[in-house]
Amino acid sequence: MSQQRPDRSNTKTSAARPDASMSLLTNVMDHSLDDGYAEAAARKSEAGVRGLPRTLRAKLGLAAGLVLAALVVTVGAAQARISAPTLAKEREELINRIQKGTGEADRQQQRVDALRDDVSRMQREALKQHGGGKAELLALLSGSTQVSGPGVKLVVDDAKDAESGSGGPRESSGFSDTGRVRDRDMQRVVNGLWASGAEAISVNGQRLTSLSAIRAAGDAILVDNKPLVPPYTVLAVGDGQKLSTAFQDSADGQYLHVLQENYGVRTRISVENEVTLTPAPSLIVRTAKPQAGAAKADGADTGKGTS
Repeated sequence: MSQQRPDRSNTKTSAARPDASMSLLTNVMDHSLDDGYAEAAARKSEAGVRGLPRTLRAKLGLAAGLVLAALVVTVGAAQARISAPTLAKEREELINRIQKGTGEADRQQQRVDALRDDVSRMQREALKQHGGGKAELLALLSGSTQVSGPGVKLVVDDAKDAESGSGGPRESSGFSDTGRVRDRDMQRVVNGLWASGAEAISVNGQRLTSLSAIRAAGDAILVDNKPLVPPYTVLAVGDGQKLSTAFQDSADGQYLHVLQENYGVRTRISVENEVTLTPAPSLIVRTAKPQAGAAKADGADTGKGTS
C-alpha cells in the first residue's frame, strides 16, 4: 500500500524581526511622547486654528496703542493751541504790572532822595545859624560839609589767600583769625587816625561823623549800616606827613603792621596833597540844654538837675 505524502502548506513562516530581542527600546522609540503631552499639543493646535494667529494679535495691539497715543498728542496740542492766547495775555499783563511797579518804586525813591537832600540842607543851615562861633567845628564833626585839603590815603585789603593763621594781636572770640580784614581792625585804624590828628575821615567814600559806627554783619563790614567791600580806602584830611608818621608810630599803626606780618593783610599808606571828602548822606542832629535845678521849698534853685 502506497503511503501518502504529507501536504506541504503553501504559506511560508514569516521571518523573525532583527530587533525582536529589543522590544523595550523599540517601544520607547515609537512612543517618545507621553499621551498627555500629545493630547495637550492637539488641543493647542485646535485652539490656534480656531483663534487669531498670535502675530496678528500683537500687530493689532500695537496699532491700537499707536492710535491711542496719537489721539492723546492731538488732544494735548489742540488744548495748548486753545490756551496759548490766554497764557500770552496773562504773561503780558504780568510784565506790564512789573514795569508799572518798578516805575512807581523809582519815583518813590526819587522823592525819598529829594526829601533827604532837603533835610540835610536844612540841618546844615541850622548848624550855621545856631552854632555860634563853633559852627564850622560843628559842621566838621557832623560831616555836614565838604572838606578838602592835604591828608593821607590808607588802603587796607584782605590777604591774597585769606587762610587761617595762628597767634597775633586779635585775641578773637567769635571770629576766626584769618587774613580777612575785620570790623575791629577798621575801628582801630580809624581811631588811630583820629588820635594822630585827622580832621575828617571817610571809608570807601562813606563819611565818618562823631556818631558813626563800624560794625560787622557776618564777614561784611558795615559803616553806618552800609556794607563795604574790600579793598577799604581810608581818606583822612590833616597835615599829611605828620599825620602819616604819627599814625605809623602809634599803637594802632603798629597793630596794622602786625596784621600785615602775621596774616598777610595788605596795607599801603601815602601822603596826598589834596584830599576831598563829600558830606555825610544823612545827619543826626542832637542838642543839649541845661536842665533847671530842683527848687527848694523856699523857691531857691539848688542847681542840681532832676530826672
